[in-house]
Amino acid sequence: MQWESRATVKVTCHERVFEITVRGEVDYEENDLWQAAWAEAEDAARPVTVVDLSEVTFADSGLLNALLDAWRRHRAADRELVLLGPLRPSVERLFTLTGTRDHFTITDSRARAMRADER
Repeated sequence: MQWESRATVKVTCHERVFEITVRGEVDYEENDLWQAAWAEAEDAARPVTVVDLSEVTFADSGLLNALLDAWRRHRAADRELVLLGPLRPSVERLFTLTGTRDHFTITDSRARAMRADER
């Protein structure tokens, strides 16, 4: 049996920003995609990691746990983690219901997210 992923994860390494773009429905089945993206982000060690969640239509606790883990590692390394929206209602609800929204820097402006290290 072959499983078809309902999400895509794309990574792009810029001069000072590592960008992870996520689209679709993200749940436990995409764990391998996440692990590969985070490994690349860690190897690149850019001052800022931007995670574009604007096209995520569903997210579960697996995504939230990955983001919280990345948030902790970025803080420990004095690096910035920025989530790019606008967040879809289901993703916004995940952050709101779990009380984790305030942990993250969230912006709807791609330009602002890409300049996060200039603050």
